[in-house]
Amino acid sequence: MYKIVKKEVLNSVVVMMEIEAPYVAARCEAGQFVIVRVDEDGERIPLTIADFDRERNTVEIIFQVVGYSTTLMAKLNEGDYLQDFVGPLGQPAPLNKEWKRVIGIAGGVGAAPLYPQAKKLAEQGTKVDVIIGGRTAELVLLKEKFEKFCDNVYIMTDDGSLGEQGVVTKKLQELLDAGVQYDHAIAIGPLIMMKFVVALTKKPEYNLPTAVSLNPIMIDGTGMCGGCRVTVGGETKFACVDGPDFDGFEVDFDQCMKRQTFFKEEEHACMMKLQADQMQN
Repeated sequence: MYKIVKKEVLNSVVVMMEIEAPYVAARCEAGQFVIVRVDEDGERIPLTIADFDRERNTVEIIFQVVGYSTTLMAKLNEGDYLQDFVGPLGQPAPLNKEWKRVIGIAGGVGAAPLYPQAKKLAEQGTKVDVIIGGRTAELVLLKEKFEKFCDNVYIMTDDGSLGEQGVVTKKLQELLDAGVQYDHAIAIGPLIMMKFVVALTKKPEYNLPTAVSLNPIMIDGTGMCGGCRVTVGGETKFACVDGPDFDGFEVDFDQCMKRQTFFKEEEHACMMKLQADQMQN
């Protein structure tokens, strides 16, 4: 059992929890993830590690309340326990110490897995700029935490309620057209966002190497279910064991987005069960 030592509701749909997990905290690196189960009957939830504290033996996770299991988990409070917290899983993000300046692009809860990567780069001496996108000001995550070590933090919202109005690629193109020189880009967020970021950075006039995280399509987290198969550079990879970070130029995003829809009926059935349980209670 893994104790919840801190809980913070970041907005109406996103929750942060700090979990006491000594083994994971001692070994995890930026880019890796954990598998969480709320109780003995719960499903396995892959969640990227948002931060960790080796001295406190804790790991932070940030999750969006979108389905049956995340709804149950959001009801837990400080002092409660999770049944399972397995990790670290996946490969650490390949963060090159030779990079002089990097741009991070986050969409929605993608700010959570981007944070430890950007933090580590800054600790290595790399200059880091970040673009954080959200539909509204409420859905922009971790702005203040990024500002502690980033050279520039740009905010983009669909409705213009915070920062500038528009999508993250709008700001990215402005920076590139202005001649800002980056050695690498890291894009983490919805698949469609990462697809458009790569479509931009891959243009010959920019040719900016871009890493993306394919955690949105993970299910089992160990490579056994095959649900996160993806084509990268013409080869079959598994997001959970070969990734979750890959060279965005090589990823077949259309295949990824199609795979993400495979379990819509099962997700609907789970939500119907949750609603029935809530009515009974």
